Amino acid sequence: METGIVKWFNSEKGFGFIMPDSGGKDLFAHFSEIQGSGHRSLQENQRVSYIAGQGAKGPQATKITPL
Repeated sequence: METGIVKWFNSEKGFGFIMPDSGGKDLFAHFSEIQGSGHRSLQENQRVSYIAGQGAKGPQATKITPL
């Protein structure tokens, strides 16, 4: 698992981006990858852990867990 900070997240559209602590490109974050039940959203500057992967359009975070 890697960690990072939410750069921004649009709750209405259900996606945003995470800045990895390790540096490099921001990762796409989709609400369907946020772990937990109920309304799944992230807040700007929130710390998260995730698994980095490659999506159709570039780097993507999976199994996102708020810390």
